[in-house]
Amino acid sequence: MQWKRHGTGFVFSVVFVASYFTNKFVLSVLKFTYPTLFQGWQTLIGAVLLLACVKLGWLEMSHINRSAALSWLPGSLLFVGNIYAGSRALSHMDIPLFFTLQNSSHVVSYVIGKVIHRQSVRWLKFISVCLMFLSAINLPMNDPGFDLTAYQWAAAHLVCVGSYRVFQVNHRASSLSDIEQQCMNYVCSVLLLAAAAHPTGDLMGALEFPSLQSHSFLCGCCISALMGFLLLLVSVKIKSGLSTEHLKVWMFVAKVTAMSLSPFIFYTDINALSLACVITSHCGEALLLYSERDSK
Repeated sequence: MQWKRHGTGFVFSVVFVASYFTNKFVLSVLKFTYPTLFQGWQTLIGAVLLLACVKLGWLEMSHINRSAALSWLPGSLLFVGNIYAGSRALSHMDIPLFFTLQNSSHVVSYVIGKVIHRQSVRWLKFISVCLMFLSAINLPMNDPGFDLTAYQWAAAHLVCVGSYRVFQVNHRASSLSDIEQQCMNYVCSVLLLAAAAHPTGDLMGALEFPSLQSHSFLCGCCISALMGFLLLLVSVKIKSGLSTEHLKVWMFVAKVTAMSLSPFIFYTDINALSLACVITSHCGEALLLYSERDSK
């Protein structure tokens, strides 16, 4: 039983790293910076594969009624903001720096939980949040490749991630399973991103993209969509077979792995001070995981 747990976690880590590396390759190396199309493609394929798995009986999903769909709509909108802003930021940021800013989404979750839901203060959690916050605000001043636009999109991304996390935990429509929630997210994303493709100029820009017919671009898009869907399946598997806490631990392991490997695959411009911010932020995340485990 133990080896199965570690095996599922290992698969999650591999898929997580492959997903981020493929996205980074398409966005930064090939420079396909049209997120309405790139993320729209990923969510479209994710929706098709999800419905196909349900049709074949590999996944269970109940009928989603109108009331449940409307109650989950804010979560789907936050999901769209998350993937759109995240794609914009990742295209101009190194993976270790992107994850460092993404970690500060826990600050957003903490503030919302404290102000709106009146959650009690736990000192270990408070210290961990402070470490991630301090790392995030010091990173732009020490980033040798600072890009204001990238950091603005990263800020929007972390706000959406933090808000989505709180909304998912406190959502009242408990009848929706993780698969049903993700199905809603996929459908909403496809509709909104498709509608935004022309007004944002992404559609016309993509038609002039020089590598549009290249094998590396086509393979990258296909692999990224497949990895995104597999990541969903493995995440649901870990949460159903083990717990959400186990999923968080394996996600931390996967992030550290991706950060450690990324300089060997992609050009990375990091100095000693920005590296200190990265390390401090992820020490804070490790402390957060420990505090949540210790509080149970």
